[in-house]
Amino acid sequence: MIATAQTKVRLIGGASAFLMLLVDQAHKLWMLNVYDIVSRQPVRVLPFFDLVMAWNKGVSYSLFEADSDLELYALLAVTAAATLFLAVWLWRAQTRLSGLGLGLIIGGAIGNGIDRVAYGAVADFFHFHVGSFSWYVFNLADVGIVAGVGLLLYESFTIPDQPQG
Repeated sequence: MIATAQTKVRLIGGASAFLMLLVDQAHKLWMLNVYDIVSRQPVRVLPFFDLVMAWNKGVSYSLFEADSDLELYALLAVTAAATLFLAVWLWRAQTRLSGLGLGLIIGGAIGNGIDRVAYGAVADFFHFHVGSFSWYVFNLADVGIVAGVGLLLYESFTIPDQPQG
């Protein structure tokens, strides 16, 4: 059976979502249970980069912190709705770059959603800082989400509207 161009896009998106989710969850399990970041933190990797353990009960930059079960369920519902929206977008996507970008975002969103269900918060580990400036703490799922958004933005500004197979 010959795969259509749109089927290839869907496969790229599904594979990238699965791989993003797998890498994110494997890294989190390793950091928490094997490396034991909780007892080792902070770990200075570079003068401007540390490994730490931070539980984020909110979304990016700890906005909308979920301190109650109702707030946690609301965040989970928003995550599920956004993931469903992105999955529909992926199903309709026409380019491999869109498929890859959407897959990275979906995988990252599901990874952070799993954390919320399992721990009640998202496990974050990477902390960049320079002098007194401190960037927020993030994880591999966040990297996937940002990379996916970056790919979608790049495509929207540079690639003409035509299907790729």
